[in-house]
Amino acid sequence: MITLRIPTPLRPYAGGANEIQVNGETVGAALEELTNTYPTLRKHLYNEYGELRTFVNLYLNDEDIRQLQGTATRIKPGDRLMIIPSIAGGKGQVAQWK
Repeated sequence: MITLRIPTPLRPYAGGANEIQVNGETVGAALEELTNTYPTLRKHLYNEYGELRTFVNLYLNDEDIRQLQGTATRIKPGDRLMIIPSIAGGKGQVAQWK
């Protein structure tokens, strides 16, 4: 069993939970269990072709799964999986660093 962290914008679709315990041998299997338990999350995580949306970032123990084996990445008990949605600024906004 692993802990899956749900970001604030998606919590209404996960019963308000900020963390959920899920099972699975891979990241994909854990996400499948998550979306079977909370079906309304599916449209926020996957596109119409069943692929993860490009703005959904998944980190397994602080590592981006894109740098591992994607959703085929193996997981083990005690791992932490975090869903981190991309955040972008609006039109014409420029970040200024001081």
